[in-house]
Amino acid sequence: MKKYLILLLLTLPLFSNQTLGVAEKLGTMVPLDLTFIDEDGASVTLKKLMDGKPTLLTLNYYKCAGICGPQLNKMADALSKVKLAENTDYKVITVSFAETEKPSLALTKKKNTLHMMKRNYVQDTWHFVIGENNSSGELANRVGFKYEAVKIKSGDIGYIHPAMTVVLSPKGKITGYLLGVNQLPADLTMAINEAKIGRTRDPILRNDAPFCFTKTPAFDRAVNKMTRILGVLSVLLFLGFIFFVLRKKTKKED
Repeated sequence: MKKYLILLLLTLPLFSNQTLGVAEKLGTMVPLDLTFIDEDGASVTLKKLMDGKPTLLTLNYYKCAGICGPQLNKMADALSKVKLAENTDYKVITVSFAETEKPSLALTKKKNTLHMMKRNYVQDTWHFVIGENNSSGELANRVGFKYEAVKIKSGDIGYIHPAMTVVLSPKGKITGYLLGVNQLPADLTMAINEAKIGRTRDPILRNDAPFCFTKTPAFDRAVNKMTRILGVLSVLLFLGFIFFVLRKKTKKED
């Protein structure tokens, strides 16, 4: 029962919390003059990172123990099967929205993610960067990526956030969203080709968990409380059923 209760609680923010999730902003422009720190420690603009090419943009944080790793690994697997020419037909940018993370973490995440590639891949295609002067927060706001910081058991800060890939045209126009963790090579190819000509398309949602939840003491207390309540209700329902059966049997005997 506890497993299903946890699953139920994990879906509640999708319906009840208007401060989390994805607020789609198709057709709007992102500022290309935002600056970031790349995996080599250099300050670079979004414009330079995109290099005038259609771009797949993900927002993650590199210490994430939830869906960020699987999302990036799945992306690497899918891009391995995309027939377009990387670094020529498209770029990929992963931005950490945790302002306290360092370029060394970005470099490690890049190496680990590209290691998942199933073929030789032009490494300069995919950049892993961190924010500079709240640029990651500004970018998240511009693309409608809503997240929330929470304190976890260790005392560190974690985040509740969605899993999504934003598709940008060469000029920085939001042309599409790929929601969830698993993306098909065909979807990525179509998204890149449509971004190239600036055509917008409705978001593609895959049937997987779209949120990352950081386990917190408050979450544990909520689960335990709900488990106890459901346990009591189950006992009451069982006793009510027994009472109903006995009463029905007594009436028949009379």
